[in-house]
Amino acid sequence: MFVRLGAAICGAIVFISCSSMAMAESGIASVYVYSGQRTASGERVRPDGLTAAHRTLPFGTRVRVTNKSNGRSVVVRINDRGPFVRGRVIDLTPAAAHVLGFNGLARVTLQGS
Repeated sequence: MFVRLGAAICGAIVFISCSSMAMAESGIASVYVYSGQRTASGERVRPDGLTAAHRTLPFGTRVRVTNKSNGRSVVVRINDRGPFVRGRVIDLTPAAAHVLGFNGLARVTLQGS
């Protein structure tokens, strides 16, 4: 009986975590760069990399970011924490922002990749 209950609980946990990744999040993206410094995950910041900062997603998570104004999208890997400004949902490297076609701020949608 305990084995079945344990499997059911594990299945529920997997379902909950997978379903939260499938949900979309919308808001403002910003561009950030602290060249040469370390991210919250311990990596060196690379402005030419396709990485990003998010407040809660686990490090290593891949997220598709879509610019709502032009439809361009890019897949980035979360390796830092932030943004710490109300209304912003993700901080992108200059390279990722370039792919999306913006410099500064943009309205975006995030989806698990």
